[in-house]
Amino acid sequence: MQALYAIYDNCNSLHTNAYDEAITTPTEESVRRAMAIQLIINRELGTAKNENPNQGSFFLEELTDLVEEAVMLEFNRITERGGVLGSMERMYQRNKIREESLYYESLKHTGEYPIIGVNTFLNKNGSPTIIPAEVIRSTTEEKEFQIHAGDAFKARHADKSAMMLKRLQEAAIRNENLFAELMETVKYCTLGQITHALYEVGGKYRRNM
Repeated sequence: MQALYAIYDNCNSLHTNAYDEAITTPTEESVRRAMAIQLIINRELGTAKNENPNQGSFFLEELTDLVEEAVMLEFNRITERGGVLGSMERMYQRNKIREESLYYESLKHTGEYPIIGVNTFLNKNGSPTIIPAEVIRSTTEEKEFQIHAGDAFKARHADKSAMMLKRLQEAAIRNENLFAELMETVKYCTLGQITHALYEVGGKYRRNM
């Protein structure tokens, strides 16, 4: 973020420190990471290619308009196919994801879309996958704490949860704005309670084969 703001502010010179620079001679790995920050900003991100890309600029307003237009076009395509469920029956979303993924991967493969360390400015060893030395998992104590916290939440709101769930179910049956109702329901009910309540009135979606 510091490097990004410096470049946005038209700095004359920029140095990004290696993360171990304060305590030792930087290693090759840490220096490559520090250099990658500048390369990502200048070669990959794209915002530095525009004058004043911050709020209110032509650049940001144009991107916002383009995104809004693309979103509305996608909404219209889904509506034309019978809404979300109708589109799912026709495999529209899945096919769209596949097409976009293929397009994205083809740009990476040709280098038209540069990604630092992946298809450009590669490490001398290529682009090796870094496997974490340890997978961090929740301890038994942390799991128990969350379970007890959930039980305590249910107990505190036991007098109102049933009423709020009933309101949510009625809103779903009447095809009202569920999001607005959910904003109130989550104050008194857990995700599990809400999910089961909606299953009771709407069932669980299963794709036709």
